Amino acid sequence: MPKQPRSRLMKVVRASTLLAPVFLLTSCAKIPGFGYEEGLSSVNETTLPLWQGAWITAAVVGLFTLGLILWVAIFHRKKSAAFPKQTQYNIPIEVVYTLVPLLIVAVLFAYTARDQSRITTPASNTVMHDISVNGIQWSWQFTYPEAGSNVTVTGTPSQPPVLYVPVGERVRFTLTSSDVVHGFWIPAFMIQLQNLPGVTNHLEFTANKIGTYKGFCNILCGRDHSEMRFSVKVVTPAEYQSYLLELKAAQS
Repeated sequence: MPKQPRSRLMKVVRASTLLAPVFLLTSCAKIPGFGYEEGLSSVNETTLPLWQGAWITAAVVGLFTLGLILWVAIFHRKKSAAFPKQTQYNIPIEVVYTLVPLLIVAVLFAYTARDQSRITTPASNTVMHDISVNGIQWSWQFTYPEAGSNVTVTGTPSQPPVLYVPVGERVRFTLTSSDVVHGFWIPAFMIQLQNLPGVTNHLEFTANKIGTYKGFCNILCGRDHSEMRFSVKVVTPAEYQSYLLELKAAQS
């Protein structure tokens, strides 16, 4: 009889450990963005579900691990001075805790590779604009071929440049570097691609929401790396064309 309450408590702990992930996934109708807003760009539409899935996987693993820790702490405490029974190995458990992490990593890797391919595969038939992004120590140069071959906006650490992008229209970015490796990073859009000296990289995406977003270099590139910032201003197509005309007039 004295063991009955303990047995019931053990069942409750085990059930809670198994059901916690279910409650986590079904407690709310909408999965949070875990720091990111949904639908800001075409990249978000691909990357955000992967980001959410990774966090949910981590939460499930964490809760299951916490349940095991609590179960051991509650039901395997020292009860007497007797030396506990020693077990050399447990092959089924060792196989499980080897294969399960490998399976989790393999699934996450497969989804990552799939989404990376979707993001980096060019879609030339839908590209409407071209913009060149050149990294320099320690700022950015934005070139708009539609406004003229030599129309370039150059920023400085004290005056970060503004990158204009039309909402709802796909843009192809050509990424280069004049000196060292830089990282073209727009956190809100979940976008990052390196600017490499001697190498030309390409990135395509569509901005879906009007607004101003922060951009950074996220590759340590020298003394003023922390000042290598820029802003992305997403405007209407009409405002974008007006901006191109302003740039063209300023160069003439």
